[in-house]
Amino acid sequence: MSVTRTPFGGSRRATRPLRRIAVQRDIPIRMPDGVTLLADHHIPVGAAKAPTLLIRSPYGRAGMLGWMYGRTFARHGFHVLIQSCRGGFGSGGRLDPLADEHDDGLATVAWLRLQPWYDGTLAMHGPSYLGYAQWAVAADTPDLKAMATQVTASCFRDAAYVGGAFALESALIWTTLTARMRGPLAHMAAITAPRQTRRATLSGRPVSELDLLSAGRPLPFFQELLANHGEPGLPYWAARDFSAYVGQVSAEVTMTGGWYDVFLPWQLKDYAAMRAAGRQPYLTIGPWYHADIRHARASNADALAWFRAHLMGDRSGLREAPVRLFVTGADEWREYSDWPPPRVTPRRWHLQPGFALAPDNPAEAPPDAFRWDPRHPTPALGGPVLIGDSTPRDNRRVEARRDVLVYTSPAFSGDTDMIGEVSADLCLRTSREHADVVVRVCDVHPDGRSMNVTEGVRRLTPADQADADGVRRVRVDLWPIGHRFRRGHRIRVQVAGGAYPRIARNLGGTLLDGSDMGVVDLEVFHDSRHPSAVTLPLADRSPQ
Repeated sequence: MSVTRTPFGGSRRATRPLRRIAVQRDIPIRMPDGVTLLADHHIPVGAAKAPTLLIRSPYGRAGMLGWMYGRTFARHGFHVLIQSCRGGFGSGGRLDPLADEHDDGLATVAWLRLQPWYDGTLAMHGPSYLGYAQWAVAADTPDLKAMATQVTASCFRDAAYVGGAFALESALIWTTLTARMRGPLAHMAAITAPRQTRRATLSGRPVSELDLLSAGRPLPFFQELLANHGEPGLPYWAARDFSAYVGQVSAEVTMTGGWYDVFLPWQLKDYAAMRAAGRQPYLTIGPWYHADIRHARASNADALAWFRAHLMGDRSGLREAPVRLFVTGADEWREYSDWPPPRVTPRRWHLQPGFALAPDNPAEAPPDAFRWDPRHPTPALGGPVLIGDSTPRDNRRVEARRDVLVYTSPAFSGDTDMIGEVSADLCLRTSREHADVVVRVCDVHPDGRSMNVTEGVRRLTPADQADADGVRRVRVDLWPIGHRFRRGHRIRVQVAGGAYPRIARNLGGTLLDGSDMGVVDLEVFHDSRHPSAVTLPLADRSPQ
């Protein structure tokens, strides 16, 4: 482990002259089914043969995106082709999210190979959907030499149905956003979509009608998300899932994520898949959320160094260690050889009688209980969401509710670092077979502030069988963390039955037909026969 001051950058490089650029706009590229997609080509003047950077986006080609990607990389000697995905910004066809990026991406690469300026070396770059578009073609593109992916994953299914629930707020924001981007006020969509989504989710209407309220019309992708909430093997998701091919990707990959990003757990699964295949991707995780503009400039610098190393043979900009993490609470960057970092010890913190929290085995005591009411759902205060500030919030207002159980540890006698995977194992009894359980870990400051650090949700169904006492043993996966609990701070664990509107209310059945507005009584056990605990990753702070 080493401590650094900045998120990216290797050794200091000599300043290189920047090229003049030219832009050829609205280039038509015909797909095999006859649909024409438009692209802009940012040309490094004087570089007849140079590596090519391909960016495929549903968010347009010009403006900030053209400046950030097209102008920036072309000035450094790359041909940059920015293409609009189907159904937007002049490209033909209909945007069918996630469905066409494989075939359209491969057709675009085939078109590139016919261009006289294409030298046979290709890179791809971009966050979120732009990153998914990279994974969609990566395993089938031998001339793809390098990828820079940010706040993204090779499959979006598990982020949409987090823990088996439904990420209502993020799903509705994104579908509303993309619907608004084709209207006269497209430039305002990123501002208006979250507001319209929040207004719709507070209306009390059934989840199947919320797109009508947020966008003024049915949104096909939102309705498809509702209809295909089920097992991962559904044909709808099988055609949109590229996670099985990550280990087959031959390109060199650098990944940028954020501790508060909606895709982080699955981005780390992609990292693990590459490591299992014997590859060494680079990984950077900062104190960022999904739409955080702070990581855009830094990740562009990372991508530039990465592409120069793997397409131009200049490795002077690469850092030595493949993994760089920002440790919140300590407010410092650290470098590691891998993820999870070496010398991390999982430690169970047991829920205790009297709403205490400690590594000790729990004493004998009756369970704690609360009631979740779908007519007054437990709100979410902070936590990962697609658009909006997901940095930690003071959770005392939520913790004061009667439908939230709170367990708190003694104060730490010294600084304690937790870096790695987090999970909870709970013993629950519920009055209905269909129920949700939300687990949140907070850092309690000496002044009483309870700042959320990580959380997770698990949707219970009849498949989660109970024992003879009616107790169900449930595992909840929380977001990974890199956090220091400072001396005098305490760990707090919340257990609740919902996190609305981040997670849709559990009304039984499917998302389309669930209509049970009955309350759910939940009991949380913490005795020797039914221990409940959160497992946190205790990190060794000594130098490697």
